[in-house]
Amino acid sequence: MPNLSLADLTAEIESNVRRALAEDVGSGDITAQLIPAERLAHASVITREDAVICGTAWVDAVFRQVDPRVAVHWQVKDGERVSANQTLFHLEGPARALLTGERTALNFLQSLSGVATRCRHYADLVADTQVKLLDTRKTLPGLRLAQKYAVTCGGCHNHRIGLYDAFLIKENHIAACGGIAQAIATAHTVAPGKPVEVEVENLEELEEALEAGADIVMLDELSLGDMRVAVELTAGRAKLEASGGINESTLQCIAATGVDFISLGILTKDVKAADLSMRLKA
Repeated sequence: MPNLSLADLTAEIESNVRRALAEDVGSGDITAQLIPAERLAHASVITREDAVICGTAWVDAVFRQVDPRVAVHWQVKDGERVSANQTLFHLEGPARALLTGERTALNFLQSLSGVATRCRHYADLVADTQVKLLDTRKTLPGLRLAQKYAVTCGGCHNHRIGLYDAFLIKENHIAACGGIAQAIATAHTVAPGKPVEVEVENLEELEEALEAGADIVMLDELSLGDMRVAVELTAGRAKLEASGGINESTLQCIAATGVDFISLGILTKDVKAADLSMRLKA
């Protein structure tokens, strides 16, 4: 599946920000009303730790929606590695608007940068192999596209976006359909041209999936030895994806088996936000 780009996300970003501001600002920022409406201010946002940046477009949208008079001057771009205490961007405009938009803007930037930072760490671990690291659907509700974009900023890749753009036939689907071959045949009928991926738990099921014409076969918690055999058996007949319980300590060994993809839920779930801070000068 192709990776998401910012061009795919224009409407999504505006919607994300609109909902976030409605949640935070509600009927109005009463604390900001303590400041004279005409007062202008400058602010800078820094990172307190090393990170990979993602979310610049969300920050821009926050201040554009809060008050289009706010100017955002970026010192970095999405996908860039930054160091602790580095300045990320400067703001100038009405002091009220800078303070009203601060938390929403930083929430997007710190959360998406946290995803990008983790993805870059994992991508670096397998940089000397041909494997592609894939995300999953284990994302925050309402922010899937944002998180999947952050994955790409960190050097990893997107799996299917949702339940609609590719088949992923798992154990329960197979049982309900009456077998691997039946499930794959039905998939080709239901949505011709959509990628068909099948999860298998052993080499016998792998053979069934290959014979039935699967495009991708997900190897669910197979041993390293069986993964190596699977790579030899498949030999270009389909793509192979390793999945299930993979972590930092096992990633490199699995990548070395020769599988095409490794999917990791940890790229987008339980991610620690980057530590950012805004300093305002009135």
